[in-house]
Amino acid sequence: MPQLTRRRYPERHDCWHIYYGDVHAGTIAKRVGNPHDTDQWEWSCGFYPGSRPGEIRSGTSATFDDARAEFTTAGRCFWRTAPTPIFRRGVTSGIRPRGKYAMWDGGFKLPMQLPSGRSKCFSGADLTISGVTDHIRSVHGLMETV
Repeated sequence: MPQLTRRRYPERHDCWHIYYGDVHAGTIAKRVGNPHDTDQWEWSCGFYPGSRPGEIRSGTSATFDDARAEFTTAGRCFWRTAPTPIFRRGVTSGIRPRGKYAMWDGGFKLPMQLPSGRSKCFSGADLTISGVTDHIRSVHGLMETV
């Protein structure tokens, strides 16, 4: 099972994106423009695409550590009910750097990076979340073993 990892968002020093494997699973950030006597941190967890309406959870916390703990607690329920195609080994972590970077270098995004779950390959083929692994493996031979 993938781990949750935290990466600082490069455009804000007080914002972290949380990833579940290679999938953006949420955010923890300092709130902006609110009174000093209210919670200073906010968090949200959920996948887009992948979450159904009402599944994404969010809240506010007094400290970063509290926000992190609340994110983890809220996420436990979500990780058990999230749609399995997002977590299939070949979809999230099986597309190793050669496949991902070939797409990105051509100016294309992977289907799981777009709200529609669909994209175009640099070869011109239509891609979906469920078909990207087979396409890259069979047409381009760019899958690396894990």
